[in-house]
Amino acid sequence: MNNREKPLKTYTLDEVTDKHIGKRGTAKREAFENELRLDLLGEAIRQARKERHLTQEQLGQLVGVKKAQISKLENSVTDARFETILKVFKALNAKIHFNVELLNQNVKLA
Repeated sequence: MNNREKPLKTYTLDEVTDKHIGKRGTAKREAFENELRLDLLGEAIRQARKERHLTQEQLGQLVGVKKAQISKLENSVTDARFETILKVFKALNAKIHFNVELLNQNVKLA
């Protein structure tokens, strides 16, 4: 590097996402984050299905849905019913954990 060249500035993923998608808490950022989570869920279904050497059609038969529904789940094309997602993971004999986080809310129990 000669004296006239400036070193490259690096950015964190959060900085880039804030700039191009929006800051956390904005509608656009929340939609982006939710879509990302659905992508991860679809990929988890695909991986578990392949590890068990099942086709989409075979998994669909175990769950009681058509192959197209499994494909849509794996590719995050559609919003699936929570019940269907649970059936898929049960058919795959996979343990799942959901983390629910209440942000900026007070919850009172009666």
